[in-house]
Amino acid sequence: MPISKGICVNKNWAVWFTGLPGCGKSTIADGLLNKLREDGLNPILLRLDDRRKLYVSDPQYTHEERIKVYSLFVQDAISIMKSGRCVIMDGTGHELCFRKEAREGIEFFAEVHLRCPVNMAMKREAGRQQGLVMAGLYEKALERQKTGKCFKELGEVIGIDVKFEIDPDAECIIETEDKNPAEVLEAVGACLKKWRNMNGIC
Repeated sequence: MPISKGICVNKNWAVWFTGLPGCGKSTIADGLLNKLREDGLNPILLRLDDRRKLYVSDPQYTHEERIKVYSLFVQDAISIMKSGRCVIMDGTGHELCFRKEAREGIEFFAEVHLRCPVNMAMKREAGRQQGLVMAGLYEKALERQKTGKCFKELGEVIGIDVKFEIDPDAECIIETEDKNPAEVLEAVGACLKKWRNMNGIC
């Protein structure tokens, strides 16, 4: 059965992929977007890494800055929904307060938390090329902790300097340690189908 069967006919929704850097959020968010398009829907993918510099010209990744950035991220999702589109959100969202703001502003909201051990996230992230996000985040953060070495533009790193606050009541918590991307996407689809049915989204 298609992931999207009935998911976005009468009600707009937002699905937020959360988890440690390197846990696979972007890969699975892209997979869901493609699947929904195959099923005839056209949601908007809102990726925090793409939008951060629109919110803050010179990101420092401080706690105060992240409060601002995530608030704007949620506001963007709400604006898109008001225009008549559904939204897939891709952003670490490590503090519960960030996701709480989304829950309070979005009637049909689901958090999909991709959970994996820090060591696995580090291994996956180590292979990422330099781009919108600094490559080697974990390695640099650990070296900074050990030696005090400063890395330009390296702020607080989630999983090393700052913990991820897991919400035990998240709509979907997917264990990714023993799954390949196709298996994770399948688990996400099954979970969102249950969520859709529970909320009468059809």
